Amino acid sequence: MTKQQHPDSPSPAGSGQPPGPVSPPAPARIEATESSGWKMTIILALGVLVVGAAVWFARGRAAGAEKKGPGARSMELPPVPVIAGTVAQKDVPIYLTGIGNVQAFNTVTVRALVDGQIDKIAFTEGQDVHEGDLLAQIDPDPFHAILAQAVAKKGQDEALIANARVDLKRYADMLANEGVTQQQYDTQKALVDQLIATVNSDQATIDSAKVMLAYTTINSPIDGRIGLRLVDKGNIVRASDLTGIVVITQLKPISVVFLLPEQALGPIQQQCQGTDPSLAVLAFSQGDTNVVGEGKLAVIDNQIDPSTRQFKLKATFPNTDLRLWPGQFVNARLLLTVQKGAIVVPKVVIQRGPEGDFAFVIKDDQTVEVRPVKVATTLAVQVDQGDAIIEAGLQPGERVVVEGQFKLQQGSRVRLADAGGKPEGRGPKPEGKAKAEGRTPKAKS
Repeated sequence: MTKQQHPDSPSPAGSGQPPGPVSPPAPARIEATESSGWKMTIILALGVLVVGAAVWFARGRAAGAEKKGPGARSMELPPVPVIAGTVAQKDVPIYLTGIGNVQAFNTVTVRALVDGQIDKIAFTEGQDVHEGDLLAQIDPDPFHAILAQAVAKKGQDEALIANARVDLKRYADMLANEGVTQQQYDTQKALVDQLIATVNSDQATIDSAKVMLAYTTINSPIDGRIGLRLVDKGNIVRASDLTGIVVITQLKPISVVFLLPEQALGPIQQQCQGTDPSLAVLAFSQGDTNVVGEGKLAVIDNQIDPSTRQFKLKATFPNTDLRLWPGQFVNARLLLTVQKGAIVVPKVVIQRGPEGDFAFVIKDDQTVEVRPVKVATTLAVQVDQGDAIIEAGLQPGERVVVEGQFKLQQGSRVRLADAGGKPEGRGPKPEGKAKAEGRTPKAKS
């Protein structure tokens, strides 16, 4: 049986018949064309879907950005707990503050004015004394002897002058009768004048001896408080000693000397020309927490230190309660003036950024606004109770953030809390049911 050949296969060699025209069958071509068309349709459909999805996503992001605005990111976060304050308008005292040193109103080192042995110490350490009170007694016996010697010398010279005056009267009578010469009379008269001068010298010696005797009794020259005793009874003291016997300081009243920068001189002089030239001065402890004295400005120094560009001022304090002590360092506040109707906020409200000072203002919708402000900076002044005077940017009655600024930005939503950290409007929790603050109770399943 002869094998049947496929029409597409070439004729076998050696058949002797020429090959006929070869063409592919028609049904196979039609199937290939249809398969390629469906593939292109699917690819185009997928491309359209991808482009549509990308356009829809981009439009959704743009619409969300337009709806939320620049501060929209903070709206997605939970409210920030802050402590709020209110912008106030009131009369504010303006102080100039400087570091001061307390000085005794008077300080006296009691020294001996004569040489001698101390017989008596009449004071106790830390005692309050008054002017004229006895402090110490130096042995007066040597000075009594000196005084007695001076008195005796004067008596001797007075006897001589009495005799010389009698001779002078006799010479005057004899001169009239030419019993003595004029030279003899003049010599006698000169002797009388010499003895008068000697008697006057004796009197001066007596007065000096009385003064030296008085110096043996040492009295307090001022009212004040006794310090530590520097010499004990029985010691020899001399007028040349530098240590002295004791130091007395006057504590009531007392002085405070403090420094201010040269820029403050003009405003102070202007205020001193008013009806009350004595400006009030407050003395605060080093921690700036307690007022230890209230006084008046006494004097402004007559020169400015060129090295520090500061000048000294002295204030006088009554110091009736003895809270000021010599050598103590205090913060002195000079009341320069009282600014009427000033707009003030606590100093902690003022924040500082690259563009200057600003504050976070709480709006009615419980979001914050970054508000530029202008703080009064004419002088390095201190406002009472730590307030800052606002020249522009805030209005009385507005609410501002006092604490919690570090988590805020423009448009941040806030939750108001009191100074203790509790949200406003929440009452005290029932006793026995207190929960940890900020935790939400779990729902029962």
